[in-house]
Amino acid sequence: VHLIPVNPIREDGLNPKSRKRIMPDLLTEPPAIDPVYEAHVYCNVPTIAERSMEGHAPHYFKLVSVQVLIRHGDRYPLYAIPKTKRPDIDCTLVPSRKPSHPQLEAFIKHMSKGAAAQMDGTLGSLPRYPSHSLCEMGELTQTGVVQHLRNGQLLREIYINKHKLLQSDWAAKQLYLETTGKSRTLQSALALLYTFLPDFDWKKINMRHQWSTIFCSGSCDCPMRNHYLEEEQRRQYSLRVKNNNLEKIYVDMAKIVGIPTRQLRASNPIDSLLCYFCHNVSFPCTNTGCIGMEHFKVIKRHQLEDERERQEKKLYFLYALLATHPLLNQTVNRLQRIAEGKKEEVFVLYSAHDVTLSPVLSALGITEARFPRFAARLVFELWQDGKRPKEHFIRILYNGADVTFQTSFCKDYYKRSTKPMCPLEKFVNFVKREMFLVFNSTSYYDACRRRPL
Repeated sequence: VHLIPVNPIREDGLNPKSRKRIMPDLLTEPPAIDPVYEAHVYCNVPTIAERSMEGHAPHYFKLVSVQVLIRHGDRYPLYAIPKTKRPDIDCTLVPSRKPSHPQLEAFIKHMSKGAAAQMDGTLGSLPRYPSHSLCEMGELTQTGVVQHLRNGQLLREIYINKHKLLQSDWAAKQLYLETTGKSRTLQSALALLYTFLPDFDWKKINMRHQWSTIFCSGSCDCPMRNHYLEEEQRRQYSLRVKNNNLEKIYVDMAKIVGIPTRQLRASNPIDSLLCYFCHNVSFPCTNTGCIGMEHFKVIKRHQLEDERERQEKKLYFLYALLATHPLLNQTVNRLQRIAEGKKEEVFVLYSAHDVTLSPVLSALGITEARFPRFAARLVFELWQDGKRPKEHFIRILYNGADVTFQTSFCKDYYKRSTKPMCPLEKFVNFVKREMFLVFNSTSYYDACRRRPL
């Protein structure tokens, strides 16, 4: 990725060059968002080895548990732009084709032996790796497999080789694995798991099926969560309608393709265009013309503006608190059990979607985080203080960056403490009590049913 220098812009949109000032005020003049650079970050095409902050702690701390929430890797679009040729991308796995990974060939062989695994519900009928010469809609690509082979390798080097989280004779009960019922999430989980625990024994694998994309399990009945989601969708619609530039671009693209503008918009063209962009394939053309980079930039820029307004307006934040409480509550309960000395489920992997990861980041208060890229990972580490074994701390990392002290529940602690982590009880208190305060409630059940004043 080439970093493109950009001029800072003011909130009122005026060019700061017109004023005489030597140093820009960084607090009031954020750099202009470059949609092409942001799209490259989103694609996450494997190139150079990644540096990460996972596993960093004072030498007297002991790592006792790791919980990982991932977004699936690079996939084929879920939507097609009508009347255009679909992007020509091969979803078979070819180790000699880039991007590749040294373990790719061994991964393919190992996946073919997976009949002994316990797969919940419909998971057993899903393919364990992608295999179509022309990708099917939503199918994981070779890039997506490689992204998670790299994730697993990175986590292995830190958590297994360095911190000995699992011994070579690890037991099935030490793992907890859960995925939604899509082939791309199952395959992403298996790719990460393969390099994390190479040539693992399939008999020890028990993959649980999660039917809900927000992983709410048995606590999904929440009317107010749905209310805030509807309000958020209205906000999105309102912002889109106000964007004349975006409307012109949709009209222009619809003319090129030869369909009504409304139909083009409904086909979610950015999803398809991102696939062309990430795979360096030319955007589609018809007899009337070609969809080009300018179309792509305007839609992508609007997406970024939408993200920024979403954080300001707080509707999504209220949705996120209610949407993610069941998953965060499960996480906290597990961490508490391990802190009490239980040795089960010390490594947890949830394989999910952008619509899973995004609300978790929002609920935790990590507002600076980017929208989940392909193969994004959010990690919760639990540490025991060797000098005071009863004391436990957590670290939260997003794509390798330590975001613990960006969380709403640990910002203030950071200002007062010399410890490089957050006490576990801060996280417990947040999930069990503080998440409901904004709803003037004391429980998830009550917050899900209390109408706003």
